[in-house]
Amino acid sequence: MGLLSTIKKRIFGRHREKPPEKIPEAKPESKPEVIPAASQPQKKPEVKPEAKPATVNVQEKPAVKPSDVITKEKVEVVQKEEKPVAEKITIGELHLSGCTGCLVTIADNYEGLFKLLDDYADLVYALTLVDTRHVPEMDVCLVEGSCCLNDELSIEELKEAREKSKVLVAYGACAAYGNITRFCRGGQWNQPGHEAFVPISEIVDVDLYLPSCPPCPQMVRNIAVMAYLLLKGNDEQKALATAYLTPLMQLAKRGDTACGCDLMYDVINQGLCMGCGTCAGTCPVRAVTMEYGKPNVNRDQCIKCGACYSQCPRSWFNFDVMNNYEGIINAIKGAMQ
Repeated sequence: MGLLSTIKKRIFGRHREKPPEKIPEAKPESKPEVIPAASQPQKKPEVKPEAKPATVNVQEKPAVKPSDVITKEKVEVVQKEEKPVAEKITIGELHLSGCTGCLVTIADNYEGLFKLLDDYADLVYALTLVDTRHVPEMDVCLVEGSCCLNDELSIEELKEAREKSKVLVAYGACAAYGNITRFCRGGQWNQPGHEAFVPISEIVDVDLYLPSCPPCPQMVRNIAVMAYLLLKGNDEQKALATAYLTPLMQLAKRGDTACGCDLMYDVINQGLCMGCGTCAGTCPVRAVTMEYGKPNVNRDQCIKCGACYSQCPRSWFNFDVMNNYEGIINAIKGAMQ
């Protein structure tokens, strides 16, 4: 029993122990290799949840700011638009027979012209400046150039401008007195039949004269401001405007004829001449010369355009302007600031 039993146990025991050791060794080695591979894709869908709340915070801040900024800007704009007079006046420029030099003086106001158009006046009719074919209704109409009696269209436009405007201004020496156009005898290349020219006061009623050849830009600016105050201002502003415009209205009532003789009789002979030389500087044909500090008029050369008389500061002297001079100047400066 002892030897045989011991031999059998050793023989059969070795064969039974070897196969179970090989089978479990192969199987557990393959399984742990698959398990970590399957666990890896579960870690990939890890998305950071911090991005979503960040976008929410960015949208909330600009959603509040625009509303606040818009309301503040609207309040400021309303406060800046406060004006002493609310409405604008309408101004037009009718061009008849002339050299267009008076139209150039309107543009020579430069920044002052933009100030007038922005705050006080709307330019509704003008040659090359406004695209309007027919004469509209307006408050002030500046008529440039004399009227040709051979041109029926010019006569019709002038009469239409008188009907549709509250204030009609003879703008320049040609419109006020005829100037050198009165000496035209026809023969022009573009219109050979045009040979008769008269001041506009010969056809329609004129409210005031703005003479000279051409008028200075400051004069155009001052009359535009005073016309605005006369039509849209308060009582004090209307009083200053009437004081400033009255001499120009009286000049229109005087008539459409003036010459160097009137300057001699009304100014020099009355001892009012101060020798400034304005008459000699404004004469378009150099008929007035300064000799020994006083003007001398060549009657044969004078064309009776009235430029010397209308530009003389002593010819239509008016105490209403002198007594209100400071108020008028301050009103014009305040309007243009």
